[in-house]
Order: sequence, then C-alpha cells, then structure tokens
Amino acid sequence: LAATLGHGTPPSHPGAAETAMPPADIGRVQAFLGGVRRPGPYERVGLGGKGGGAFSARQRPLDRSKTCPFLLRVFHKIGSHHGLEAFAVRGKEPVDDELQVYTWPDVTLRELADLVKDVAPEARSPSAKLHFRLIYPDKSGKNVMTELGQVTTSKRGPDDDKALSASKFQTGDLLDLAIYP
Repeated sequence: LAATLGHGTPPSHPGAAETAMPPADIGRVQAFLGGVRRPGPYERVGLGGKGGGAFSARQRPLDRSKTCPFLLRVFHKIGSHHGLEAFAVRGKEPVDDELQVYTWPDVTLRELADLVKDVAPEARSPSAKLHFRLIYPDKSGKNVMTELGQVTTSKRGPDDDKALSASKFQTGDLLDLAIYP
C-alpha cells in the first residue's frame, strides 16, 4: 500500500522495512478531522443504507451562494405528458415545449412551478395542476419515466417541498411537465 500511494520507500529498496509508513490509525484520523467521518457509498441519502430514507434529516442544506447551478431541461405540455417516445433519441427532444432553467439540486417542485408560471400563462390559473415526471436513462441506456409529484397553484400540497435531490435525479436528466389548467 505504501508503494502504491507513493509514501515511504519503495519495497524494492534494501531499507524498505524500516522506513515504510505504518498503517493509518482510523481513530487518530477521525480525531484529526474533528470527529467528522465521510459517509460510505451505501450510507448516502436515498440509497437505503444507514443514511436513512430519501428525506433524511442528516442531509446538510445546500449553500446556493457557493454552489454552481446546473442546466435543467423541462418539457411542458398542456393537458397531458409527452410520450416516452418523444425522448427516445437524445438531441431529438420536443424543443418547442422546452424550458431551460439554471437551478440547484435542492430545488423544490414548488420553486419549479413558480418558474413555469412566469413563462406559461396556463399554469397561472388558480385551479392549475402541474404534474412532474423524471426522465432518465436506465442501465441499458433506454429512457424511463417516473413520477416526481404534483403541485397545485392555489394551495400547498404534500409534494411542494419535495426536492429533486430527494429523487433519482442526476445532472443531465430531463423533466416532463403536464399542465392541467
């Protein structure tokens, strides 16, 4: 291990046994870091490990002033969702119905609905309902759709505070939005 990380003397050197670094003492490392331990790959939020569920309280709030936003592509349609076949070929999405939003992973469905209301007059109706779906490639590369939630413009609902980061969303995924005026 010492040779692969470039610490100590290479094992081929005659004095390697005396000068090689001792293995790290995890307790001392954690104490040095102030007791803070990074979660392992199966302890991250939403992966079902020790980290809790999708809405775990352990997740730290994102500082938007220090985090770079990413481009979120939202495809909206009045009265229904787009069919999955509209997203079958990358680069051939229905761009006439596309909204491009720069946002952060912790954006909520209510925040997205408010942005959509700025550009889609149908979404401003007091009775309007906005249904969000996530479009992402599965392991084989074929796009799949999953429900994200629903926001009503006139009153708050259970999905209003649902964040994209609480779903399977990854940067580069798409959103399909059905607006029911």
